[in-house]
Amino acid sequence: MPLTPFHILIDVGHGGVDSGTSFGDLYEKDINLQIAKRLYQQLTAAGYTVALNRNKDVALSDDNRWLDNRSRHIRDLAQRKNLAKEIGPQMMLSLHVNWSPSPRRRGAIILHQNTEESYLLAELLQNSLNKLTGTNEKPVRGKTYYMLRHNYCPSVIVEMGFISNAQDREMLTNPKAQEKIAQAITEAVSEYVKLSGSKKTETSVEESWWRKLMSSLLDKL
Repeated sequence: MPLTPFHILIDVGHGGVDSGTSFGDLYEKDINLQIAKRLYQQLTAAGYTVALNRNKDVALSDDNRWLDNRSRHIRDLAQRKNLAKEIGPQMMLSLHVNWSPSPRRRGAIILHQNTEESYLLAELLQNSLNKLTGTNEKPVRGKTYYMLRHNYCPSVIVEMGFISNAQDREMLTNPKAQEKIAQAITEAVSEYVKLSGSKKTETSVEESWWRKLMSSLLDKL
């Protein structure tokens, strides 16, 4: 456990009208939320202060407060990114599900920022998830990803598996396997904290606002 509060923001990909990728009646937005809730519980149990940016099937673009844009997609991304700026976490994990035209493509892939902290976090997450899935993927620099173009905190996009692959699809939708995915991520986060050392929380948000947010999220889980 860290010596100081280590605030983690879980960015739950997609939601509402934005279903993300899909396979039949399986939607990425639902898988992201299911695993995010499990990850929230595990990280909280490990002693971290954690927030989810959505805890139900909603589109964050509907709550956009930062950018007046005609594009729902841009408003959604702006809400996600600027919420991270306002909360001021020490880490952001953006959960997603991948898709490929090849049904053989499988395994988790971690996208990172062009910073040492983000790369270290991505390496640890990639290694932990590789062990779980029996794959040998390498983390990738997410040059063009909007969610990674900021310096608020070390951030990564966790593509947890390919919904287009039968083996990954079973893992992504089976409750016990979802717990294992959350566990693999939690273990990597704890290893990152140990390696990066204890850090003071730098937050631009008042403690009362943080408590109000966390109380609301906990009541709805």
